[in-house]
Amino acid sequence: MENNFSEKDEANTAESEKKTETVVYPQGLEKWLLVITAISCAVLELIDTTIVNVALREISGNIGATTTEIAWVITSYGIANVIIIPLSSMLSNLFGRKIYFSSSVIIFTFASLMCGLSDSLWVLVFWRFIQGIGGGGLLSTAQSIILGAFPPKEAATGQAIFGLGVILGPTFGPVLGGFITDNFSWHWIFFVNVPIGVIAALLAMRYVTNLPGVEKLKKIDWWGIVFLVVGIGSLQFILEEGSSKDWFESSEIVFFFITAVLGIIAFIVRELSIDYPAVNLRLYKSFNLAMGNVLNFVIGMVINGSVFIFPLFTQVALGWTATKQGAFMIPGAIATSIGMIIVSRFLNKGSNPKTIMLIGLLMNSTFLFMLSFSGPESNESHFFWPFIIRGFGTALMMMPILGLAVAGLQGKDLAQATGLSNMLRQMGGAVGIAIINIYLNRSTADIHGNMIGNVSDYSEAANERLASFTQMFSQAGYSSDQASQAAYSMLDGIVTKQQMLVSYNQGFGMLGGAVLFCIPFILLIRYNKKEKMRVVNDH
Repeated sequence: MENNFSEKDEANTAESEKKTETVVYPQGLEKWLLVITAISCAVLELIDTTIVNVALREISGNIGATTTEIAWVITSYGIANVIIIPLSSMLSNLFGRKIYFSSSVIIFTFASLMCGLSDSLWVLVFWRFIQGIGGGGLLSTAQSIILGAFPPKEAATGQAIFGLGVILGPTFGPVLGGFITDNFSWHWIFFVNVPIGVIAALLAMRYVTNLPGVEKLKKIDWWGIVFLVVGIGSLQFILEEGSSKDWFESSEIVFFFITAVLGIIAFIVRELSIDYPAVNLRLYKSFNLAMGNVLNFVIGMVINGSVFIFPLFTQVALGWTATKQGAFMIPGAIATSIGMIIVSRFLNKGSNPKTIMLIGLLMNSTFLFMLSFSGPESNESHFFWPFIIRGFGTALMMMPILGLAVAGLQGKDLAQATGLSNMLRQMGGAVGIAIINIYLNRSTADIHGNMIGNVSDYSEAANERLASFTQMFSQAGYSSDQASQAAYSMLDGIVTKQQMLVSYNQGFGMLGGAVLFCIPFILLIRYNKKEKMRVVNDH
């Protein structure tokens, strides 16, 4: 396929360029205070998507919730997030970007305070939902603020700054959560947001401006909002709760699946048939924008899937502590930060983003394949370089994709596009985690069945190992029956560890192969150096 824009894309790009000439960009200290305010709010929101995970056991014990019930602390936040993110542009137009963003910061901060003060499960779940509503408004609006603060020739810098937030938030969330939980109490996971939120709210009210040329909405697409809440909310519920409810074996999951399908179909039909849609799906007429969002969905799957599976792998199969595992992720995040800076320079100079994306994709696939050869003796040194490769590869993939997903857009269209791309990345992450969960559960059962057949009275190796363990426990002072029982338990533990190791290795290999399926999508992207994407810049 030829690497050039269609005539329609060229016309849209030319029209966008005319619009950008009249845009006044913030300068100097005001510009950087605006950017710092926006990115700090985005990072705060993203940290809260993962910071709670490591404290769930302590929270459940403190407020008397079961393991199944405590999952709603995460689920409620995720559902609120994925509902509000695509509506952020409409709400920003309705109230004005300044008021909406400042209000989102205040809602997020107040809800964080109330989460920390909660003394029962469902009070905490309610305030986590409200926190998710405020946080969802922060993420997409922050991205449009950051991108709008840079003229086209510096667009890659804006992409790099937001990309850093997307990477660093989920990475440092578990580390920060583990540190706070170990040294203070789970309440401080939420209280730590309050002083940062208060400062961010004051800065937002001072420096965030309304989008120029955006008219206040005369009509509100209430039916579109209802269909979005029902469809996307139900889908997020399925992805969050499906694993614990055995998926379609549960009548509850079947009900929400039917509701999600009907809601999403009704939402799409509604948004494409009216002149004042809550979410402007017509933006997907741009082929590159559509491809960017497909890749955004995939990168959400890759990042969240690998971040989800690696901690499980190290803690279950290798016996790492949560603190050790969280600290290990930091060098990879630093590599991503450095990679973002390097890639932004290449993009600013006009390098082909397709080439950069392909290199990043291959690096991520290499990282996953390297992890698929892990053994019981693997330690930090075995994983250090694979995670450095992943860090740089993620930067190479994410930077051009972030730009592609908002290519050539300004004003309210840019705000709409950032909402859609963030929603799809969030949904991609949820889908990735759900798929890897299903795969691991089934793979572990199959591998256990294959392994256990080799551990029997007819296996010479198993009998030798069992006799060795029995003798060891007898020498330690155990009675004959106790030594035999302890030996069997120890052998069972070894088999379990081995099956988990093989299962996770296969999971890493599956993710590594799945990443390669993105290659055709990247090759389909239309690119012409004369009409560079927003991320590549038009000088």
